[in-house]
Amino acid sequence: MARTDPKKDVVIIGLGWTGSILGMEMAKEGLEVLALERGDDRDTVPDFQYPGVIDELKYAIRYGFMQKPRKSTLTIRHGVNDTALPYRHLGSFLPGDGVGGAGIHWNGQTWRTQPAELRLKSYVEENFGADIIPEDMQIQDWGVTYEELEPHYDRFEKLLGISGKAGNLNGEIQDGGNPFEGPRSSEYPNPPLANTYDSELFADAARKKGLHPFPRPAANASRAYTNEYGMQLGACNYCGFCERFGCLNYSKASPQTCVLGALKRMPNFRYKTNSEVLKIEKAADGKTAKGVTYFDEKSGEEVYQPADLVLVCAYSLHNVHLLLLSDIGQPYDPSTGEGVVGRNYCYQMTGGTSLYFKDKKFNPFIGTGSGGMSIDDYSISQIDFAKEGFIGGSYITAGHTGGRPIGQLSTPPGTPKWGQGWKEAAGEWYNHKMSIGSHGSNMSYRDCYLDLDPTYTDRHGRPLMRMTFNWKANDIKMTQFMKSKIEDVATSMNPDKMASGYKKDGSQYDTTVYQSTHNVGGAVMGTDPNTSVINRYLQSWDCHNVFVMGASAYPQNTQYNPTGPLGALAYWAVDALRNDYLKNPRPLM
Repeated sequence: MARTDPKKDVVIIGLGWTGSILGMEMAKEGLEVLALERGDDRDTVPDFQYPGVIDELKYAIRYGFMQKPRKSTLTIRHGVNDTALPYRHLGSFLPGDGVGGAGIHWNGQTWRTQPAELRLKSYVEENFGADIIPEDMQIQDWGVTYEELEPHYDRFEKLLGISGKAGNLNGEIQDGGNPFEGPRSSEYPNPPLANTYDSELFADAARKKGLHPFPRPAANASRAYTNEYGMQLGACNYCGFCERFGCLNYSKASPQTCVLGALKRMPNFRYKTNSEVLKIEKAADGKTAKGVTYFDEKSGEEVYQPADLVLVCAYSLHNVHLLLLSDIGQPYDPSTGEGVVGRNYCYQMTGGTSLYFKDKKFNPFIGTGSGGMSIDDYSISQIDFAKEGFIGGSYITAGHTGGRPIGQLSTPPGTPKWGQGWKEAAGEWYNHKMSIGSHGSNMSYRDCYLDLDPTYTDRHGRPLMRMTFNWKANDIKMTQFMKSKIEDVATSMNPDKMASGYKKDGSQYDTTVYQSTHNVGGAVMGTDPNTSVINRYLQSWDCHNVFVMGASAYPQNTQYNPTGPLGALAYWAVDALRNDYLKNPRPLM
């Protein structure tokens, strides 16, 4: 029988970006807050200290900061008639583990959605007509507008100390920024990072094509910075160890560097590590939650933690899994189109072109997670969907993140795979290669979804979650369009050798090759309980004291990295909790 602990006002599931923000803001309200984190405790000291943290083999190849499939995984299949198999080895995506979550090992790219993306279905119907939407595509509006989210984007960017250059300040286009972005109320808190040579070459070539390059918005501080919680960031030293690593220099924004140091000092906040929530417990009336049951790794026992408010702040896939296991919301059935939990799972469509120059030296070891230059000329709001035959868009970007010898040593086409020939090519081309990448949207479809696997269970005896996903023609058309645009710019730069990698007709989703840890959807937000799990305030339609944060709320994936809207939505939900729900707990819609 589970042990019962004293009741808390708030229990938070997961202590990454959203859990940290919600923890701080609820603690500031005077509530007793407990956060439960399934993984280990982590902090800059001792976990990210030099030289240990720049061990490429341990962290980039053996995934030292990632979840271990033997403890937590899911099954994956391409189609509804296939048999799903367990994701036993990390490949396509890399969920973070422990305090800080993926906020530890990310690169720091922090974008805002375009206004059109937040009302995508309406935008498409108004500008191109509903007939261009493929029959199996299930795009929908988010239920919140850019204008409503803008103050919360602004606050999140200032929390992280984002380095960048505004392109649209209160409706006025600014030189050097992104002219296609939504209006901002203020400039970025820090100036852009210094450019690397490859990003300068790309920007010059793009300008000659009539395009509009701008600095990529980066959660890597370009100067010393202090945020609203009194947390201090140091200027980035361009060490080249961002993705898959913790930051040794307090320069990359993370829950540790931006929130947790201040949050841990709050007397009414506590957190427990190695505590995996197994289920959200519903009250007898079925309309509210009464707490959670979690497994305490240290004691080896199950614990029932009663609470008045349950905030689900785990990784997007785990949010959906927990809702399915807790019977909160009707599971989605693709055969009928009914149900909502698991509906509209999406991924990210990416591609890229590598350029090799004998006469140019790029010094790739001088890198940052999110430095570089981008163009947004082929974003969702800039493309004629009817003419091009697809719905979606992509930003295009250049700028290296590092030059590590195992994972970032690239050789041109025709190089032997091993032996003396490979060694010679590796030495010849290491300092002479750059890339231009596409980071594109992924639409939602009727047969791409998440549910409980009928065969496989986890170590607690619970069904694993099953992912059904494959690439669709619409998104492949989009990435092929971006390929043509990138290769046009790349060819104008006159490289000695060039190689491209993009999905093409017939491409199947491959779980073995890393692509992106941008898994979204499955517990989407909206204004219609028949097509969404949570309302526009991220509140469960079924249990009004359950709020679900994170990218699981996205009805389809945007063309940008998901962290920016994830943080803005967290503060949007905080606003609803503080100013409305806590005063009178009830359904807000």
